[in-house]
Amino acid sequence: MAPQTTLSSSSASSSANASSGSVDPAEVAKFSKLSDEWWDPRGKMAPLHKINPLRLTYIRDAACRKFERNAKSLSCLSGLRLLDIGCGAGLLCEPFTRLGAQVIGIDPSATNISAAKLHADKGHLSIDYRCTTVEEMDARERFDIVLAMEVVEHVNDVGAFIKRCAVMLKPGGLMVVSTLNRNWKSFALAIVGAEYVLRWLPRGTHDWSKFVTPAELERYLGDVNLTVTEQAGVVYNPLADKWTVSTDMDVNYMVVAEEV
Repeated sequence: MAPQTTLSSSSASSSANASSGSVDPAEVAKFSKLSDEWWDPRGKMAPLHKINPLRLTYIRDAACRKFERNAKSLSCLSGLRLLDIGCGAGLLCEPFTRLGAQVIGIDPSATNISAAKLHADKGHLSIDYRCTTVEEMDARERFDIVLAMEVVEHVNDVGAFIKRCAVMLKPGGLMVVSTLNRNWKSFALAIVGAEYVLRWLPRGTHDWSKFVTPAELERYLGDVNLTVTEQAGVVYNPLADKWTVSTDMDVNYMVVAEEV
């Protein structure tokens, strides 16, 4: 999938913000030309728009189970603080705000944050968008839910990144991570298929060597006392042109982690 977190600007301010911690400046710069296309469902971000409802539902339902909320309620996340790391232009921040959460969206790209703020203003939504990285945030801030969606396959140090994400969690909080598995199938589908054959994504969007296996991710989470409590694959059906949750975690997958 297209990375939610590092689509970014080539501006000097973006590069400066991206130079610290686990964020890879090259990954930030790679997607600089796409920042104006975030909200076009038929543009280069179309794959992300297609998968977004699935991600939203998965996260909402996991949060409602954790915090004993009614997922059918339009304000089911009311009172919960949510941090979306690598928020891009707010494709997840906006719907979670509408569900009642107090949302903070961060991204190292100044133009992504500008696009996010502009779109939120048009929708009369109050969202705290910040051009920063999780490493640069005040470690005293705490969140009920921390999201890292399509992020870890673009950072320099996955272990350090996960550790910092865990610092931001409140006791009893929930972390949701989505990323790409590393095997021959993910290379064939996520690299060759998505970038070269179907041309869903610009060539060079992903570096296969940075993909993270479920076992590796579970180890990183375990190192910071987080246990994977739920996991699911995300697969694409070309006939239906639809993404669905699956037990097949060979390519795209999501995990829910918490202290147990």
